[in-house]
Amino acid sequence: MHPRRFPQALAVLALVAAAATAGTPTATAESPSPAQIRLNATIDAVLASSQLAGAQAGVVVVDTTTGQTLYDRNGERRLVPASNTKLLTSTTAMELLGPDHRFTTDVAGDGVRGAGQISGNLYLRGGGDPTMLAEDYDRLAEQVAAEGVRVVTGNLVADDTRYDRIRLGTDWAWDDESYYYAAQVSALTVAPDTDYDAGTVIVHAAPAAKAGAQPAVTMTPANGWLHIDNRAQTVATGKTTISFEREHGGNTIVVTGQIAVGEDPESEWMTVWEPTGYAADIFRSALRRHGVRVLGQTVLGQATPANATTVARHDSMPLAELMVPFLKLSNNGHAEVLTKELGRVLSGSGTWSAGLAAIRDHVGQSGMDIRTLRQRDGSGLSRANMIPPAQFVSLLAAARTEPWFDTWYAALPVAGNAERFVGGTLRSRMRGTAAANNVHAKTGSLTGASALSGYVTDADGHVLAFSIVLNNYLASSVKGLEDQIAIALASYTEIGTTMARVAVPTAPESPLVPDGLECSWVKPIVC
Repeated sequence: MHPRRFPQALAVLALVAAAATAGTPTATAESPSPAQIRLNATIDAVLASSQLAGAQAGVVVVDTTTGQTLYDRNGERRLVPASNTKLLTSTTAMELLGPDHRFTTDVAGDGVRGAGQISGNLYLRGGGDPTMLAEDYDRLAEQVAAEGVRVVTGNLVADDTRYDRIRLGTDWAWDDESYYYAAQVSALTVAPDTDYDAGTVIVHAAPAAKAGAQPAVTMTPANGWLHIDNRAQTVATGKTTISFEREHGGNTIVVTGQIAVGEDPESEWMTVWEPTGYAADIFRSALRRHGVRVLGQTVLGQATPANATTVARHDSMPLAELMVPFLKLSNNGHAEVLTKELGRVLSGSGTWSAGLAAIRDHVGQSGMDIRTLRQRDGSGLSRANMIPPAQFVSLLAAARTEPWFDTWYAALPVAGNAERFVGGTLRSRMRGTAAANNVHAKTGSLTGASALSGYVTDADGHVLAFSIVLNNYLASSVKGLEDQIAIALASYTEIGTTMARVAVPTAPESPLVPDGLECSWVKPIVC
């Protein structure tokens, strides 16, 4: 809907100011134009929604062409940003690691080598690659065999020492642990498919041919690291209630519930306890398939000796390409790997603390006031993250001047674009509006916390940087309110405007997603 049709009555401003427990608007210009007054009234009306009763809201909009702040409500209030935290992590990675950065996984042997034998250990050395698939480990094994190796007399050593052994963020919720969006972080890991959810496995349950029998439960990729405790049942008819849960501290996945004969299989992406062992298991099986026998044990967590000779190598896609699944699908694992990789590359320490220090330094040099924010992880899973909307807008404005900006901008989700690796977490939002195929923005979701920060081109061709962060609401979702604001921004114009009554743009309904989850975190993907 075009701003010329948006209402404009000063009485509405007074009404919104009185109604909003979400906060009061701040004057944004000494002499705001009629169009800006109307825009302010429109956004105020959106934030006056009963869905935000008792909630906190921060919204900032800046015209990057003129530098003018068009709207500011609670712009300096620290709020939980959820996955908008990835804006800090991704821009820092693009700047400090560079778009051409790759992760290397290699295989090396020590000891004497000859006559098809390595008289020593074989080392599988992880470089942090979150995109390693079972087929990539198979290709490494094929390279080892092609080098003429048939027997390794020592152990298979899984070297994950590029990063520390702290697998989970200190503030992450314990009840998320078995679900794939909270996977353990290791420098040596496996992704089950090309969403590249490293450290996870896909578990499938298909009904048996006859009622009373157990469903057939399989895993992708097939492996010997995890074990299935199948307590489920096939029934003649009835609703499917299959549930998967990995027991804490181990790799037993318990399958419960029922599935009817003839129903489609149920699948769930589950995290793995100790991804290093998972990767070693996948690789050892691949070696066996290619005729390479390892006579010793599998040993986890030892460093590759400096004198070991490389016999196989795999390089990941460049960081510029990784940005697409990372940002489009809001991949938490990628964010945490990049955080530790920043620490490793810049200070020699693959830890959260070193990586977060690098991010903090960079965003501070990029216009963010780091005295006003706190970042505890790379992804935004932590509820201890606190970032004011105005600081997001400062970062967004500064990023536009960087040589890598176009690549990074294209990796942000695009509103209303049905292509999964274009629209990403915004693919089902704002369809059929001025914001569709226009808004490029990062979504964010935790229970009671929602955010949308990015860019929109207004009706005059100006690029607006905006940040919307909503906290402490009790409504099941406030995504529609974010969309209404984004649609209003897409329609904003300073040309030929007149005073009009205030109307709130309508946002099309989005798919229902469980509270607190990004739509891409619900598998199969619903957004």
